[in-house]
Amino acid sequence: MAAPGNPGIDALQPAHDGQTIVCRSVEISDHDAVVALAQEVGADLVVVGPEAPLVAGLADPLRAAGIAVFGPSMDAAQIEGSKAFAKDVMAAASVPTGRAYVCTTPEQAAEAIDAFGPPYVVKDDALAAGKGVVVTSDRAEALEHAAGCDQVLIEEFLDGPEVSLFAITDGVTVLPMQPAQDFKRLADNDEGPNTGGMGAYTPLPWAPEGLVEEITEKVLQPTIDELRRRGTPFSGLLYAGLALTSRGVRVIEFNARFGDPETQALLPLLQTPLGGLLYAAATGKLADAEPLRWKSGASVAVVVAAKKYPAKPRSGDVISGIDQAEAGGVRVFHAGTTLEDGEVVTSGGRVLAVSATGKDLDEARQRAYAGVGQILIKGSQHRTDIALKAARGEIQLEPVS
Repeated sequence: MAAPGNPGIDALQPAHDGQTIVCRSVEISDHDAVVALAQEVGADLVVVGPEAPLVAGLADPLRAAGIAVFGPSMDAAQIEGSKAFAKDVMAAASVPTGRAYVCTTPEQAAEAIDAFGPPYVVKDDALAAGKGVVVTSDRAEALEHAAGCDQVLIEEFLDGPEVSLFAITDGVTVLPMQPAQDFKRLADNDEGPNTGGMGAYTPLPWAPEGLVEEITEKVLQPTIDELRRRGTPFSGLLYAGLALTSRGVRVIEFNARFGDPETQALLPLLQTPLGGLLYAAATGKLADAEPLRWKSGASVAVVVAAKKYPAKPRSGDVISGIDQAEAGGVRVFHAGTTLEDGEVVTSGGRVLAVSATGKDLDEARQRAYAGVGQILIKGSQHRTDIALKAARGEIQLEPVS
């Protein structure tokens, strides 16, 4: 069951056991209503997906009601909800990250911006749906973004390619997935405004050997251990956004849930049943879970966004071609969609993610973009270069000094 769900989930065929996936309407901010719904359906496991209800503490009353929950408590979810909190945890755990100043006034922000110099990295110290970060060489733009935030982090710019690594954890055991890379800028060649992510791919053919083990040892496990030491154990999905800099691995940010669009690229390659892993994490038994098994090949997800995204995305445009795309072998994941008069229409900025697998990145890209070409949304936009440099072997790592 999904609550509230979306037209994509609603259209899924009955599962292999004959049970139909049902979407139920519920106000996620009404914690009592969510607990009542879970009790009504006899849920064995509740997975809290988005960041906002996690930071608002939805997992806490569910656990208090004796329901197994995949997702951190309100206190632990501050690892995503407050970048200043995340920096404090990393400092205590000796996790490598960029230097940063926490600023509450325009004067403080200006001083920090000038101390680092361009490119300027300005982060809103609050949830911002992946769009609270400005990276620019324009000092005026950096100051304007800082002025619009109650509290802001000014960080040093981290060079090198970025990596996303997800880890399932029960608060003690950490089980990393395989790494992915997403694309934050709206347009090709990493141009245009920052977004919540315009596409992703996995695996990373250019990643150095032992990268996952290094990140687990230096970043993921110490962070989980520090949160437990503080009395706020983190159970759920810890997402580490990282830069592979000339000085080594550095954490850019943490998220407290499956990240979008990397999830749409990763899960089609996962062979290990996901439900069992999430339940093991929710019940403190992840140490007994089987190792992760992955399909060979590659996976690419391309996001189709609404007109005028990310500034003022247009809603209500009819979406056609989804069935034709899926008939060609891709998976179409819904994000900003809704039903109006029996038609699927846009209701958000990032509307769909079109995901495809292949024997390598070239084949996965070809299939994904063929699927994108089948989908028609008036004024829609998407990047054409997702995974292109990786497929061409053009991503190079600087030697670590």
